[in-house]
Amino acid sequence: MALDRILLSNFRNHRDTQVEGTARFNLLVGENGAGKTNVLEAISLFAPGRGMRRAALADMPSHGGGGGFAVSADLGGRGEPVRLGTGIAQDRPGRRVVQINGAEAPAVRLGEWLSIGWLTPAMDRLFSESAGGRRRFLDRLVLALRPGHATNASRLENALRERNSMLTDERAPDPRWLDAIEAQIAEVGAQVAQARLETVEGLDAALASLPDSPFARPQLRYRAGGPLPSDALAAALRDGRSRDRAAQRTLTGPHRDELEVVLAAKNQPAADCSTGEQKAMLIAIVMAHSALLESVGERRPRLLLLDEVAAHLDPIRREALFERLRAGAAQVWLTGTEAAPFSAILREASVWSVEGGMVSRR
Repeated sequence: MALDRILLSNFRNHRDTQVEGTARFNLLVGENGAGKTNVLEAISLFAPGRGMRRAALADMPSHGGGGGFAVSADLGGRGEPVRLGTGIAQDRPGRRVVQINGAEAPAVRLGEWLSIGWLTPAMDRLFSESAGGRRRFLDRLVLALRPGHATNASRLENALRERNSMLTDERAPDPRWLDAIEAQIAEVGAQVAQARLETVEGLDAALASLPDSPFARPQLRYRAGGPLPSDALAAALRDGRSRDRAAQRTLTGPHRDELEVVLAAKNQPAADCSTGEQKAMLIAIVMAHSALLESVGERRPRLLLLDEVAAHLDPIRREALFERLRAGAAQVWLTGTEAAPFSAILREASVWSVEGGMVSRR
């Protein structure tokens, strides 16, 4: 078991919510707007980053709650439970605080304790929207395999921001400063790109072993946004200074990477597939990722957050999804407006009703 005794205080529409007595399958049932997804979002904050909604911290506290919020939970699976906590204090608005067993820690440390993945309705547009969304999706998959990826990605983002600031300055940047920052981008960028490449290759191999049904089987390819070896990336950045200064942004590097997805049965880009096919491919990728984690012996507790995933699947695909989830080791959290679509797992699940930000055990 991964998480238990989950407490939400002044988080969105949850003033004082406790979820206790969790199981492998955990189901939150309630009307739209009741607060089901808010619980999943709170849980997703136990991962580095901005959570499953990528919301601003200022949007998370309850109205009238003083401007702060807190989320905490017990993490099992490593002997004695570890208490995780995160939130913002009223006297420090805009700054996220993370605690591990009561001691403050940087948010990237959360990735060392557990891995979290999620599927949300908003992700149904993943293949047809910006490459940035696909990079974030890929980075979440990488993070589950390599906890240090969050630190590398953060260092890369900071270094790119500094270089872009130099490029947009009215004064010509000092070449020595550019040399230094480009060396940082090249070093950490090569690590980020290599981790993405190896993850995509592993996922594609795992997907190749799956049948074409009931979930549409995708093929994955990683397209790098720049040379992969660090010395080649450093040279490309140096050679592109004039072009990048004219564009006022860095045009080469892992921040330009692309995850390409093709429906195997039709050799068709995912963006050109039907909504149902895209949804099925997303589920197939998430299931293959869980299998990949199993194959490499990942020992951190794992969570999978599935928001409204069953409502749009026919009975055959729902049953196939539940069977694959049973075969894995992740603690699974699901939401739905009614319990009927989850009848196959109700006897083995912990079920809660959610209404108006209040959660009660069924």
